[in-house]
Amino acid sequence: MSKQSESRADPDAEVPECPDCGKPMPLCICDGITPIENRVEILILQHPQEQDRALGTARLTALHFKRAVLKIGLSWPSLSKALGRPVADPSRWAVLYLGSAKVSELDTENEIVAINRKGEIESGQRAILGDIEGIVLLDGTWSQAKALWWRNAWMLKCQRVILGPKRPSRYGKLRREPRADGLSTIEAAAMLLAGLEKRPDIAETLNGSFERSLARYREVQATMPELAPKPRKRDYRRRKGARPGPKRASK
Repeated sequence: MSKQSESRADPDAEVPECPDCGKPMPLCICDGITPIENRVEILILQHPQEQDRALGTARLTALHFKRAVLKIGLSWPSLSKALGRPVADPSRWAVLYLGSAKVSELDTENEIVAINRKGEIESGQRAILGDIEGIVLLDGTWSQAKALWWRNAWMLKCQRVILGPKRPSRYGKLRREPRADGLSTIEAAAMLLAGLEKRPDIAETLNGSFERSLARYREVQATMPELAPKPRKRDYRRRKGARPGPKRASK
């Protein structure tokens, strides 16, 4: 009997995972990944408590790009240490961190917006975005993304950007987002790289992989309930008079 058959017979048996994407083997779509030659680098920082193997997209995102680094942890002393190389200029990098900022509240029609420390739109958007060499993506719930943001002071030297997607996340009912601009990590990477490099093929490739991953999950969900993600703790509790905070960041 194969390991997969054993796992179906015994709900408590461990389901083997793909060494590349980290997903349980029944959910792996690595054989369909199309490599992308990217000019703008990607650094994905994943909070150590963000371990959703079934629906997470961080490793799947990194696998697509020739120039991508994925690190798991809470803090790094500098951008160069996070990248694992001697030199890296954070002023030429951008970090996607939504926080309380929303593109819908700014006077712009752009989907990728550079903002300052006060959450205000920067002047000279085209020049700023055109000068970006790399993007930092924070992978986790909104409170986890906030922890990564505050634990890594070097991010303040990066250009902060936010997104204003025209459609909600493809997660749909599988994972509800509290805000319309809350995207998965792979969707955020698709928007950013396609926009910054003027290459719609990047978005087509990444979103296509994400849709295949979600379709595969739905296919096996009924027969392998052990693959379902464990319920997540809420990032905030609604209390009388309290302002609810954001629940998820790009993931």
